[in-house]
Amino acid sequence: MGSTVELGLDTFGDVTVGLDGERLEDAQVIRDVVAQGVLADRVGVDFFGVGEHHRDDFAVSSPETVLAAIAASTERIRLGSAVTVLSSDDPVRAFQRFSTVDAISNGRAEAIVGRGSFTESFPLFGFDLADYEVLFDEKLDLFAKLASGQAVTWSGTKRSALHGAVVHPRLERAPLTTWVAVGGSPESVIRAAHHGLPLMLAIIGGEPARFEPFVRLYRQALEKFGKPLDTPVGVHSPGHIADTDEDAVEQYWPHYRAMSDRIGRDRGWPPLTREAFEDGVAHGALHVGSPETVARKIADTVRAVGADRFDLKYSAGTLPHDRSMRAIQLYGTVVVPRVRELLADG
Repeated sequence: MGSTVELGLDTFGDVTVGLDGERLEDAQVIRDVVAQGVLADRVGVDFFGVGEHHRDDFAVSSPETVLAAIAASTERIRLGSAVTVLSSDDPVRAFQRFSTVDAISNGRAEAIVGRGSFTESFPLFGFDLADYEVLFDEKLDLFAKLASGQAVTWSGTKRSALHGAVVHPRLERAPLTTWVAVGGSPESVIRAAHHGLPLMLAIIGGEPARFEPFVRLYRQALEKFGKPLDTPVGVHSPGHIADTDEDAVEQYWPHYRAMSDRIGRDRGWPPLTREAFEDGVAHGALHVGSPETVARKIADTVRAVGADRFDLKYSAGTLPHDRSMRAIQLYGTVVVPRVRELLADG
């Protein structure tokens, strides 16, 4: 297992602060994300994902554009979204952007599609939130057909039909790897299995082991639908790495708290306490600590869930760029080989 598990990194392009503590411009944050992706390639990380948001605490609204810049400056790392909000996008245009990144990167592009955990994109692009479920169902069905690289005939209720459509640019090596991101809904797990697409579990709170039943449900659904039982399962979880456990916690805490409280005010959550934060580090989904601590926790998460890939969401609100670069360096050079060693040792 240690030699086959894939280990990646994700960022949402969180708007950070500079050395003076002042908020950086979106443009600088995007340039920093490109530098982070290039470093991830150089230190041996398997995958680098960039998320899509349409609000002022995240700088990236077009992840494929950022991925194209990273693709032009890297050689081996696979590049994808984390996630593409497919419900409020056009599947044809989304596929075209990914097939362009795939061409620039010489076949290293992946799509991770989902409904998204924020809803700002719906009014921004003229979609009705009342259509939340049907939009994703139909658009995922169309995107899965486009990802095959073949001519597509499709019809639905929310966009015009396609009849033998060939979408350009064509993929050199089809299909386009496409994951379905799931936050813990059984219906979403079954939807991914129905299409035979890899499952990406967003485990951002609670003990990772409690998501194992979703993986069992996914495998059962794959079998029911006649899909390959070895279709991969991935995990996306937040965390931070520093030289010591204490440094990692103290660096991460103020930025993670501010991010959590800001989102919480919109969603009715209580303010995050230090006790709850430390419990998340010790027992929950927060992979925070020294390289050894984080490696052991990642290995435990992979085993508990039965995952084929683990992506660490290393950015956290205003956490400065230099902290993220150090975390990426430690992840690629120390954590990744240590996780493989731990998994190989059982």
